[in-house]
Amino acid sequence: MSTTQQTIQVAVPLRTAYNQWTQFTTFPRFMTVVKGVEQVRPTLTHWVLGIGPVRRRFAAEILEQEPDTRLVWRTLDSRHEGDVTFRSSGPERTMITVRVRIGRGGIASALLNVTGLTRRVVGAELTHFKEFIEGLGQEVGAWRGTIRNGHVRPLEPEPPRSRVPRWPVG
Repeated sequence: MSTTQQTIQVAVPLRTAYNQWTQFTTFPRFMTVVKGVEQVRPTLTHWVLGIGPVRRRFAAEILEQEPDTRLVWRTLDSRHEGDVTFRSSGPERTMITVRVRIGRGGIASALLNVTGLTRRVVGAELTHFKEFIEGLGQEVGAWRGTIRNGHVRPLEPEPPRSRVPRWPVG
């Protein structure tokens, strides 16, 4: 596997950057390579990426997601996987690091590695995210759930239920 890692600082609070990142369906609004995203379930997304006339469709599974901290994914076809981490770097600043690992095999994988295309695309798309979120100054939505081993965890534990079936009516 070849790994590409890019980091960028955005001038918004950590929570704002993370919240916007969880809005995958908005990615085509500001990312040039992302042509479409469908959120099928909290842990499953369908993507269409394109450069020029070339399009690639794939499904990605979110394996881990911790609000304001990180998100880990892999494609169902095992061609790539990655993670994004969020770290506060000041009162109104957030460091975002994206790491993408592309599987070995095939001419396309070798070409992406040799030409440095993956590194350049990830860097450019992070810059587009920065321009988008700083331009808005706030997120357009949020998903604050936690995912562990591909399973969604409740946001908060359910409150204990009363053991009294009904209060007496007087």
